[in-house]
Formats: sequence, structure tokens, C-alpha cells
Amino acid sequence: MFRSLKRLTLVLASAFLLALAINSWAVPAKGTAHSFFQRIARAISFDSNSTRVARAVAVGSGPTANVSLPASVRFRDYDGQGLLVKTWVNGVGVFNFAIDTGAGAMILSDRVAQSARVTINSNRATEISGMTGANAVQGREASLRSLALGDQNNLLPARGLVIVAGNLPPGVDGILDPTEAYWPLGYSIDMPHGQIRAFDPKINPVRANDAPVGGAVVPWLFDAESRRPFVMLSNGRRALLDTGSNFGFAVSENSASVFGIAGERGRERDGSIDIGGGRIASRRVKPTNLRIGSLVLYRVPTDLLSGVEAGAPILLGREALGPFEVSFDPANRLIRFTPPQGNQDI
Repeated sequence: MFRSLKRLTLVLASAFLLALAINSWAVPAKGTAHSFFQRIARAISFDSNSTRVARAVAVGSGPTANVSLPASVRFRDYDGQGLLVKTWVNGVGVFNFAIDTGAGAMILSDRVAQSARVTINSNRATEISGMTGANAVQGREASLRSLALGDQNNLLPARGLVIVAGNLPPGVDGILDPTEAYWPLGYSIDMPHGQIRAFDPKINPVRANDAPVGGAVVPWLFDAESRRPFVMLSNGRRALLDTGSNFGFAVSENSASVFGIAGERGRERDGSIDIGGGRIASRRVKPTNLRIGSLVLYRVPTDLLSGVEAGAPILLGREALGPFEVSFDPANRLIRFTPPQGNQDI
């Protein structure tokens, strides 16, 4: 029995390293600027009694009742650092966390974990890797007593996966995946107005037949092992909605042909080195028109990525999501795109 469980762990870990990635900071090959560019692979937990997929994998467990609704919170959009929000962990703060819908976990720096006396689950090993699939490093799964945004008393459910990692850059104390932090509540990220708001999907659900004018309501596609928000593009490819990425539309060179952008030279951008030491290059090519359900995105800034492993997700980052308020309903697995009032042509 022990051998079969161990074998399952290795197989799942391999699948996660190939297909599931959480945003992490990359260290550029030139200079010290940062961008949410790489992915940290999902966590596989192993203890002496059982092998299990980490808490965030439990996508089948729906929202529960009697969860208090946090107040709305303002965030700041810092170029190169992302959407930063004031955060308290276990009543200790203030820390700067970056809002990252593509993360798949709440990620804390060592400094936050030590200052807030975060409980480390030492019997649960966590492998972390970047988009290149280069050498994985070890993270540590943890548990929080409380998590608050905007104000020390504005508490979130914070029932999702938490990982402590020592590789976050100066100025960023942690990465906040709002799906994991707000679960089982829904949330809306209002990009134009710089706010994140919670809602109760049992009381105010996103409805498939109630798309806003000039916007759309589309299925929230989970992948097999996480709750990260994927949507279906018109050509049948999935794209990850990724507020942690400063790209608009980012696709690997291997997948570029299905979007009609293969072979373009474009403008070379600064290279990046992912968390495992792998090197990734990108180049900015001509903008792309994309369709998500009934919503058409015109002239989305587009980057081709090279050096990433097979299965790296297609990304829709902040440059694509910037005009919208995006609402995520985990109970009904729907995502709503609301354009600015009076702006129906994005």
C-alpha cells in the first residue's frame, strides 16, 4: 500500500510540474526589475499516513453558508510589482501582497511567516518550479489563523492553500490568490477603479443569462487539479485569467500557430530567469483580436514566449483585463466581464 501511494505522489507531482503553475516572481536577466512572469507548480502533500493532493485541489467542495462578507478593498497598480493590497496575517501587518488570480495559492515570504508566527506544516513537502520546468525548489505548506485586507479587522475566510517561500522580491511580502483567500465567497476585481469586492454567490450569483451590455458571462473552467480561472477562447483553447501577469495575451511559440502569429519577429524584450534557474525569452508582436464567449477583445498586446515547457498555460494578463470589472462566482463556476459604463467596444 505504501509503495502504491508513493508512486501516485510522483505521478501527480509530474503532472503538476508540467501543467499547473502558480505565478511567481522572475528575476530578469537584465537589471533588477520584476514581473509576474513565471509559474510555481502546484503543491503535492505527503505525510506518514497518507498521500493527498493539497487543499486547493478539492474543487468539488462547494461554498458553505454563514460566511461573513468582507468589505471592499482598494489596491494599487504598481508597474513591475502588480496589484498591491495592504494585508494583515494573524493580526500582524501591514504587509504588501500582490493580487494574483493565476497563483493557485496564497504565498508568504519567510519574513511574513516569521513575523506573524505562521504555523508550518512540516510533514507536508511542497515542490515549486517555474515555467521552464527547471530544477524544482522546496516550499512549505502552512496554516493561517486569520487574513485581513485593507484593514486589520476586514477578515477573509482564507480557507485555501498557503505556501511559504523565500524567493519574493523586496517590496512584495506575499502573493494573494483571491480565489483561495475569499473561498467560498465570490469576488469582483474592478480594474479601472482599483477595488476588489466580495459577494455571496448564494445571494447575488453571477447568472449565465444576465450578461452586461458590451460584456459577457462565460464558464469558469477549472483544470483537473486546481481552482485557477480558465476561460475558453473561440478557437477552443483555454486561457488563464492572470492578474499577476503584466502581459496582455501571452502564448508560447509552440502554440502561436493556432492564433495566426507564428514566425513573427517582433520586438525582443528583457529575458527572465525563473525560480528553478531556467531562462525564458519573450518578444512583443502585433496585437491580437480575441473572442471569449460573446466578448471580443480588440488589439490585445501580445507576447510570444520561448523556453517554456510544453503545457505552459496561455495567459490573459493585466493589459488584457485592464478595462473590465471581472467577477468570479465559484458556486456557479461563472465569470462575468463588465466593461466601463458607456464603453461597449473594447
